[in-house]
Amino acid sequence: MDKILVGLKRVVDYNVRVRVKSDGSGVETDGVKMSINPFDEIALEEALRLKEAGNELRTGLAMGADRAILVETDAPVDPLTGARIFHALVNRENPDMVLLGKQAIDDDNNQTGQMLAAIWQRPQATFASELIIEGDKARVTREVDVGLETIEVDLPAVVTTDLRLNEPRYVKLPDIMKAKKKPLDQIPLSDLAIDHAAAIAQSKFESPSEREKGVMVENVAGLVSALKDKGLL
Repeated sequence: MDKILVGLKRVVDYNVRVRVKSDGSGVETDGVKMSINPFDEIALEEALRLKEAGNELRTGLAMGADRAILVETDAPVDPLTGARIFHALVNRENPDMVLLGKQAIDDDNNQTGQMLAAIWQRPQATFASELIIEGDKARVTREVDVGLETIEVDLPAVVTTDLRLNEPRYVKLPDIMKAKKKPLDQIPLSDLAIDHAAAIAQSKFESPSEREKGVMVENVAGLVSALKDKGLL
């Protein structure tokens, strides 16, 4: 890789308490200390350390993937558009399984895998903490509110992964170098012939509700009394 592009976004400094504008149209920035987004600083540091390692797709290749596909777009991709993109790729590649993380840590929507399964009209198993393939079926242990649930789905299927499914391996330098020789297909989003108009728009911003101050108690009796005063006991 000859060149790495790193985006640096100007944001309200992380030490500053964010305030929403009185009209709810955005975040107040006038007279507020601004700085580089901390995650963008991490991205820049990573680019400096891994000049020859390539982008995230190349890292995936270094971990052992055979090839990678990069769908190119400058527009934000919402969960439904993401699902449609994966469905278009599924129609091209005919995979036996689609594995996705259960959610992205930026928007925390937890929707793309489920939407893909619906569009594809194939089974889904979400929040997988264990995955066993047996012929044309997958047995998935999934994390639910009351504990663990084990289900079996026919393949092809969509499986979304939870934290406890595995621990990603450490990518070694020789694998990174080998990954540079593996195929990386680049496809403009427009070539997929899908509806990629954003279905979600941010129209208003609100500050979170003020948290009520806690109460210091000296003993168990004081705790019980405080809970009774709040109607919790």
